[in-house]
Amino acid sequence: MLVLGGTAEARELAGELVARGVPVVSSLAGRVAAPRLPAGEVRIGGFGGPAGLAGWLRAHDVAAVVDATHPFAERISASAVAGAGMVGVPLLRLERPGWADGDEWPGVDWHPVSTMAEAAAALPALGRRVFLTTGRQGLAVFAGLADLEFLARCVDPPEPPLPPRITVLLGRGPYTVDGELALLRYHRIEVLVTKDSGGSMTSAKLVAARELGLPVVLVRRPSRPAPPPPTVRTVAAALDWLATIGRA
Repeated sequence: MLVLGGTAEARELAGELVARGVPVVSSLAGRVAAPRLPAGEVRIGGFGGPAGLAGWLRAHDVAAVVDATHPFAERISASAVAGAGMVGVPLLRLERPGWADGDEWPGVDWHPVSTMAEAAAALPALGRRVFLTTGRQGLAVFAGLADLEFLARCVDPPEPPLPPRITVLLGRGPYTVDGELALLRYHRIEVLVTKDSGGSMTSAKLVAARELGLPVVLVRRPSRPAPPPPTVRTVAAALDWLATIGRA
């Protein structure tokens, strides 16, 4: 089994497979300096595109692939579809629901956008003190907003260009509602910017923003390769899929 990982769901799936005696390799992109490692064998780094992934699958006699990467990891997901298709290896997409998928967050003042650039363009009309929780990549789109003050939370330090008035806070979830409320109040935040990552590890900021009545600029998830592979929302459903093909 190959699990394309880096998410909590990927780690949970790898743990379940190891517990069942299923040989599994978890592949991490290597973009985080000290990633949380799952159970079982781990490889770090890319495959060299779809052809490289296809060669790796063939060389390691992989029976099935589960793409459990981050909802915004477009490149590896596209490579997974193409690479697995080249060698005829079954592929499943494991992707948790987005925060804006249903009615789970009534009362949140959503401002959905399609790109980070659209998020930057929306900010001047929403507030001057901005909490950025979109990760360290892509912060360059905010660099021209010299009149706004930013608090950016990242796992690893971001690289320039950055907004001229920015404070970087290094941290990794899960976070608590009380902690997020204290952070927003201390920095006098007026607007939150986040990607629609979904999950519970970082959702406390949404509760805090709702309580304080702050607008939330939500960057929508990118579209997936067409046609998309079979997709499930939970680890349990992924295990059921693997059982149907005799791999778990």
